[in-house]
Amino acid sequence: MSRQQFGFLAGFLAVAVWALAGAGVAALAVLAGLLGWLVVRVLDGDLAVTGLGDRHGDPRRHR
Repeated sequence: MSRQQFGFLAGFLAVAVWALAGAGVAALAVLAGLLGWLVVRVLDGDLAVTGLGDRHGDPRRHR
């Protein structure tokens, strides 16, 4: 499945959930999907959790 096909499918499913269950449920489904994507990226080693804190740390700490 290409990225374009996956993007279409994800968008279609988000709108289908929105139409059937409402905007709140659709938003929760999208957030759950993003959380699942993040967990898989961390488990695959594509994203280092330790590096996230360095990006958005306290700016006073770097002076």
